[in-house]
This record gives sequence, structure tokens and C-alpha cells, in this order.
Amino acid sequence: MPYDVNPFPPADADRHAIWEMLVRRDIEAYLTADWDAHARDFVPDGFFGIDGLRSSNPDSWRPLYPSLDAYARNWIAFARQSIGVEYAEDHRLATYRATILRDIDIQADFAVAHKKFDGGIARADGGMDRLNWQTIYLCRKLGQTWKIAGFLGYLPNPMGTADGPTRSVIRAPASSQHVTAGPYSPVLEVAAGRLVVISGQVAVGPDGTMLAADFAGQARATLSNCAAQLAAAGCTLADVFKVNCYVTDLDHWPQFNAVYLDIMPKPLPVRTTVQTGLLGDYLVEIEMWAAKP
Repeated sequence: MPYDVNPFPPADADRHAIWEMLVRRDIEAYLTADWDAHARDFVPDGFFGIDGLRSSNPDSWRPLYPSLDAYARNWIAFARQSIGVEYAEDHRLATYRATILRDIDIQADFAVAHKKFDGGIARADGGMDRLNWQTIYLCRKLGQTWKIAGFLGYLPNPMGTADGPTRSVIRAPASSQHVTAGPYSPVLEVAAGRLVVISGQVAVGPDGTMLAADFAGQARATLSNCAAQLAAAGCTLADVFKVNCYVTDLDHWPQFNAVYLDIMPKPLPVRTTVQTGLLGDYLVEIEMWAAKP
């Protein structure tokens, strides 16, 4: 399914409408910094927003948006900043790819929607804009229209305790490895509710076109595609415990490790990398195993 297709059928009218509001209209307005196109989705009277500051500790959360105007100023500033960035891939599709909204709880005219971001967007300068947080939206149905009444946002994804995220994958405490080892763990302990396995991914877009020609660009796009596939099963890169990498030339090893370290969270998965031929002009292929909490 394309990333910009509503996962809720029209027959599920309320969830379909909430997804359109929180995902499609938010993204389309944000990409053009057009606040007016999104402003109608909010309840102006009594609106509030709590910023979690990317912390799992509630003591750190702050009421930084006491009004809709305060939130709008922040939204517009970040949207305009984003427009000024040159990206190495389609900004719109990459934003949809990193956005996940599957959990919407509805009671009468009140709804709680769990919107998560998990992925990255490759920049033209070789860097990566990481999208890795979650927001809980509080929605009200006014007449026949759903609107946003407030939110608790910018929380870690996944959430954990005040001492750090809870994990189903941890590095074995007694493990060790040689001093020349690359960016990977020697041994991981896995406590999985379910295992999630994705097929090998390459730097290909939804339309079948190659997303980058250079190795570093392909590595970033490939890892981003891996994150998107994991998200479809309710996992993130933080749940990955095993990675198999296939490269056409091991001379790219330093570049690969640099990109890998920039994107993969710790503890780093166990990993195997081999040199082999790949289809077409692809330079790297990656498959992953994850433990679903």
C-alpha cells in the first residue's frame, strides 16, 4: 500500500476522518507552510499542547503551548525551516513513509489518536533528518466534524521509563569483542513477544525508481525503507536485533559504518556484512530481524 493512502476504509468513517486530519492535511499543509489550510482542524477555544521534550519522564514535560496561537507560531517556524532544506529524496513521500497512525480510540464524541514518527529523510548534503517521536492527540467531534482539542507531543518513540526506554533487545552484559570490531554488538539477549522479519531492502522508491546513485545515499535510503517496513508491523529500528547486509564492494565499508552509526539506535544489532553481486545498479541491500515488544 502506498504510504499516502488512508489505512482506514471510508466505512470506518470516524477513523478515516481522523487520519485525514492528522496525517494528510497536516503533512500537505506543513510541506507548504500553509497554516491556514490546517487551522480549521483545531478547536481554538481551550486548546493546549504539552511538550514532552523527547523525555520519558513526566517530570520533564512542559505546557509550552497554552493557546492555539502559540502552537501555530511554532508550527509555522518549523515548516518554513523545512522548506529551506534541499532533500535527496521526495520530501512528501518520505514524510508519509515516516508517519504512522494506526491506533485511534473512540468513545462517543471523544477520541485519542496515537501518531508516531519513525524514519528519516535524506538531505542533499548527505545528512539525515531523523523523525523519531510520538504525539497523543485529543480530538472532539463537533457536529459531524472531528477537530483537535489538544495534544501531548514530542514524546520518545518508543516510550519507556524515566531511566530510559524499556527494550525487548539488550546487549548481553558479559559479552565482549575485539578492538577492531565494527558498529555492531557481539551478543544480544532477546525477549520477544513476536518476531518480525523483513525482506532485503534497497534504495528504491514506491514508484520503482532508484533513490540515490552514490553509496552513502543508497545506504541511507535503504535503512529508511527498512524502518518503513518495520513500522508496518508495529516495530522500530530500536527493536532490531539482527541485520544482514550485502554490498557490492567492501571498499565502501567506512562509508557504510558512518551512515549506519548515524541512523541505528543502541544497542547496535548483531550484524553480518558480505560482498556480493546485486540486481541492477544497487550497491547495498539490507534485511532485518526484530523483536516486537
